[in-house]
Amino acid sequence: MTEITFWIAFNAFILLMLALDLGVFQKKEKTITLKESFRWIALWVSLAMVFNAIVYYWKGEAKAMEFLTGYLIEMSLSVDNLFVFIVIFSYFDVPKKYEHRVLFWGILAALVLRGLFIFTGMALFQKFTWMIYVFGAILIYTGVKMFFHKEEEEHNLSDNFAVKLCRKLFPVTAEYHGDKFFIKKNHQLVATPLFLVLMVINITDIVFALDSIPAVLAISKDTFIVYTSNIFAILGLRSIYFALSGMMHLFGYLKYGLAVILSFVGLKMVISDFYHIETMWTLAFVISVLALSMFLSLIIKKK
Repeated sequence: MTEITFWIAFNAFILLMLALDLGVFQKKEKTITLKESFRWIALWVSLAMVFNAIVYYWKGEAKAMEFLTGYLIEMSLSVDNLFVFIVIFSYFDVPKKYEHRVLFWGILAALVLRGLFIFTGMALFQKFTWMIYVFGAILIYTGVKMFFHKEEEEHNLSDNFAVKLCRKLFPVTAEYHGDKFFIKKNHQLVATPLFLVLMVINITDIVFALDSIPAVLAISKDTFIVYTSNIFAILGLRSIYFALSGMMHLFGYLKYGLAVILSFVGLKMVISDFYHIETMWTLAFVISVLALSMFLSLIIKKK
């Protein structure tokens, strides 16, 4: 199978799964249960591991290791990002049965935007080799900032850029109108608060991508590996979100682990011209830090 055939087949499969998810399995608006969310998590993780096996037989052990490492890093960063999504849904008081719809369209937009960011990042790497130091410095700075960031800071989403922009472009209703993003009112197109939530989610994901894309680019320079590991991580987000509410105690110290991982990956990029850290050791480091952060979350009670 040629490279271009693999690209077409992969994207066709992803679109098919998304169509089945929204059009068949989640056709009716309902609150996603913890049990159902775990089933979807198991499905997406299983698909990612099957794909990893395909990469192993197609591209070899090194590429398979790069995919798995990139997938774990992206999944870990995504879990941390979902806590912000919880704050957003809570702030806008979004009915539980509509959260899935917002996340679906938000993640669909994220797939497109991540693709653009990945191809842009790869192009920058190829044209300007010194960009690796810039991306590395960004990751180290982000990791240090994340480690010392105070969670108690208030979230004032009324000043959010996306909220201000939407209110300038469209009149916005004061109440929700089912699962609709727009309604017709007095022959005028009017946005609902659900559309505001979707825009805030999208803008937030763009900010997150500025950290996550350089992190996976530090693991692999293969565009296909970088792209697919990102896509599989994003696809499992909705299911993980609905499981988080019942597992909050497992992630109390996750942000500190992610801060260490981001700083490590940034350092790996900065010293790449002088010392190469094998992907196998990077994978072992990522797994160890994640396991330690969850272990500390379990044994140390944190508000």
